[in-house]
Amino acid sequence: MLKGFRDFMMRGNVVDMGVGIVIGASFTGVVNSFVKAFLTPLVGLATGATGDFSSKTTTVAHRVIFPYGEFVNTLISFVLTAAVLYFMVVLPIAKASARYLPKKPKAAKRPCPECLTEIPDAASRCAACTAQVVPLTVPAQH
Repeated sequence: MLKGFRDFMMRGNVVDMGVGIVIGASFTGVVNSFVKAFLTPLVGLATGATGDFSSKTTTVAHRVIFPYGEFVNTLISFVLTAAVLYFMVVLPIAKASARYLPKKPKAAKRPCPECLTEIPDAASRCAACTAQVVPLTVPAQH
């Protein structure tokens, strides 16, 4: 019983996931601080406010108060955080991956003559209908 648990915990993907969660939580704090310290005040300058909308409210029918300001703060923080993450993390990593990681060539495909399912050119049998087909290319040797 404990051996199975130990084997599960020692798998690489469990440890990698744990490290990713810890780093992600730490990175969230960094991004939130950047947004709060630099970007939210810029929004305040652009809107003529202080960048803090938490005290904003509206009253309906002279009785019901809607404190919408905290939602506005959270929404602005979310949009700015998403933009920072996209432009400072996702986009640079995507560009670096496209530049430095080799692309695997896609296998050429053709329709199966029986069921019209896409099958690789090197296939000798359709995976969907199991019809035998003549391979158009020679499969690569490993």
